[in-house]
Parts: sequence; structure tokens; C-alpha cells
Amino acid sequence: MNTSLIELSRVRTWFPYVKSPLGRVKSWIKAVDDVSLNIFKGESLGLVGESGCGKSTLGRTILRLAPLYSGEIIFMQENIGKLDHTQLKPFRAKMQMVFQDPKASLNPKMTVFQILSEALHLNTGVEKKDYLEESVKLLDLVDLRPDHIYRYSHEFSGGQQQRISIARALATDPEFIVFDEATSALDVSVQAQIINLMGELQRKFNLTYLFISHDLSIMEHVCNRVAVMYGGEIVEVQEAASLFNSPRHPYTRALKNAVPVADPEARHDLGILTGEVPKLSDPPPGCHFHPRCEFADEICSNKSPQVSHTAEKSWVRCHFHEKLWQQGLLTDRESL
Repeated sequence: MNTSLIELSRVRTWFPYVKSPLGRVKSWIKAVDDVSLNIFKGESLGLVGESGCGKSTLGRTILRLAPLYSGEIIFMQENIGKLDHTQLKPFRAKMQMVFQDPKASLNPKMTVFQILSEALHLNTGVEKKDYLEESVKLLDLVDLRPDHIYRYSHEFSGGQQQRISIARALATDPEFIVFDEATSALDVSVQAQIINLMGELQRKFNLTYLFISHDLSIMEHVCNRVAVMYGGEIVEVQEAASLFNSPRHPYTRALKNAVPVADPEARHDLGILTGEVPKLSDPPPGCHFHPRCEFADEICSNKSPQVSHTAEKSWVRCHFHEKLWQQGLLTDRESL
């Protein structure tokens, strides 16, 4: 995992918010604002944060499904941020997405075979006459039976529908898959099955994942590294074990303390993060988290913190992270 598959450099995804009568944009919604991040080949990178922080938009931006306002997206050593629709076609097959709601992402008028055939059309290594055979192999990879191939998506359970979505993503022989809250709509037991399946497929095909979720407890078991997002910015990137045992950013600590612990003998009050989520149309100056941070000082409201590397492939953006970490102020609860 030392080779970068994806390199993001100062990526911004802004949407017009207020326009003048003549159509000139007066203000923007800064859904993703100045994000620089590397995703290494073969790793599973988690992306966590509150609802509305820009997680899904970042995932869609990487796949060029959301507009890139500025910055660079290097995928397989090519700057795909500058490519038009036609030039992107060779890269589309190598980047796939599994959505949160499998029922909404599968065409109810198409059979499983039609859904998979549509995806196989992007795989230049498979001829049309072999679509049926390849579709059966894809179903076997996700633990579905061959006789499922002529059924419609509404005939399956939520977990089975998500397996079909994963099979469709695999049909194009991808290098990179974005899982956007792919387990949040499923029962806990089904979540475990899908997560185990994701791990098996990653090891078998050397896939690279971006796993977007709000569930920290799942990320601890699924991801190699975790990126924490707040107000359109990445505030911390750490190895998964390090992040949960010893977070470096006050926001990461707040997310961790808000997770219930499944132990009746370890009852305690959950950490409640006061204040409001920042408006992405008008984010706070300086550190975006400072209005809600109990450790904030004057510099936090005036100056945006710079990236400080804490280990290889790990960094944090906080003016006082070293002081808070040394004093143990960010680790006042046990690991998840």
C-alpha cells in the first residue's frame, strides 16, 4: 500500500447558492473545500463525519459525478479532473460506486441479467456472447444463486439487493470502489455479512476502497486508515487503530465520545457536541470547528491550521493537537 492510486490536490466542489438577476453567482455552497488526500492501492480508506459535512460529495467528485470547481484528481497517474466526458470513458470502468439504498440504485424494470449485462458492456475484456456466463460468475462471487439471474430487483431482500449492486460494480473489472453508506440501510446481521464479503473481494482482486460512513465502530474493523471530515475539509487522517485509541483532533474525539459502548457495566453519559453544523455557504473563519471546540483559542478563529504530520500517511489540522495529545485531553474515554 505504498503506491498512490488516487491523489487529490486542493480539490474544491462548489455549487452556486445565490445568483444576481443577471445570473452572476454571488455566493457558493462549499461542499468540498481545499481537500488534499492520497488513497493508496489496495487499502480501505474510511471517510467519516456528520451529515452534511461533504463526505458523499467528495466521493462523487473523485468519480467525476459531481462538478470539480478547482484542483486536481490524479487517478492511475492521469489527471482526470481535466478530462471531458469522452476522454473519461476509459476510466469510468475502473471507478465504481455502491450506493446507500440498493433498491433505489437498481432499475426495477430490469432483470439481474440485464443489470449486469449493462455493466459488462463497459468491460472491454468480455464479449457479448459471454455475458450470461460472466453474470453467473459475478453472482457466485457475491454468494447469490444462478437461478436469481432472471429475477427483478424487487424480488430480493435489502441485503441481496446490495449484493447485486456489488456484483454490478465488479462487472467492469474496477480498480477503485466507493461505498457510500453501503451498509447503513441494512440490519446488523446483514451488515456483518456484507462487510465480510467486501473484505473477501478486496483480498481476492486487490481492490481499493473508499468507505463512507457515519458509523465509527464499523470503520475500526473495515478500514486501514480513516479520514475525518468537517465542514467540507479533512481535519485528520490516521491509521484506524491509532485514530480510535488516540485521536489527535478535538472533533474526532467528539465523534468517538458520541458512540454508545455495548457494555452494561460501562454506562456513562454520551458526549454531546454542542453548537450547530457550519453552513457550507458561509463557513466560520479560521478553523471551521472553532465555534464548537472546547479547546479553541483566539488564533483558531483567525487563522486556518496547517497540516501537521503525526506519522507516515497520517496528519491532523489543529493548532493545539500536540499539546492536547500530550496532556491526554483527547483520550478521556476507552477505545471503541
